[in-house]
Parts: sequence; structure tokens; C-alpha cells
Amino acid sequence: MSETSKVDITVTTQYLAAQSVPENGQYVFSYTIIIANNANSSVQLLSREWRIVDADNKVTRVAGEGVVGQKPLIKPEESFSYTSGTVLATPIGTMQGHYLMVDADGCHFKVEIPSFRLAIPNIIH
Repeated sequence: MSETSKVDITVTTQYLAAQSVPENGQYVFSYTIIIANNANSSVQLLSREWRIVDADNKVTRVAGEGVVGQKPLIKPEESFSYTSGTVLATPIGTMQGHYLMVDADGCHFKVEIPSFRLAIPNIIH
């Protein structure tokens, strides 16, 4: 089994009403991601790439080193979590992407981040 299949991603999102200004088309969301390493050796997150799509189908791509200023080394059976955020021009959208990681043998691999929804509460019934 490859290392990529042994890294699990869990995402939770939150609408930040206090930071949003809907009349100006500014909807602020936070997302918390847990990266769990179920492999037999450590893995390190090197970079991330996001594809963010709002309800008007506007696509924003974001890429960069690490996450929240870190390139975490995640030991076997441990996890790393962080919270970040994004601003949409619409009250609903999606994010998806991947992390570039490296295992203890120096082999680089991608871990897909499945699409998740950003939405103000009760907008979807």
C-alpha cells in the first residue's frame, strides 16, 4: 500500500458572520484540516495547492509552501491540524486540492484533498 493511501484528510468548515460583509459580496469562511498519518514512517507536508470555486463559477487557484507558515513532519499514527480561511464573493462555494508530501525515503507524493463545501448556515436544505 502506498504512503498516499495512508494519509487521511478530515475537513470541517465554519462561516464567520462577524467578519463577513454580505452587502459587499464578502463571505468569510474558516476551515480546519486534520492530516492523519497512518503509515509506518514519518511524512512531511511540503506544499499545498487549492482550487476554490464560488457560486458564480469563479475559480481561484492558490498554491504555496507548507500550511500556515509550517512544513509539519507528521510521525506514524500521529496527526497535524490547522485552521485557515478564505473569502468568497458568494454565500456558497467549494474547495479542493492536494498536498505535496515526502516520506522518510525521500519519495514525493500527492495527497488529494476531496472537495468540500463552504456555505452560510441553512442556505442548503
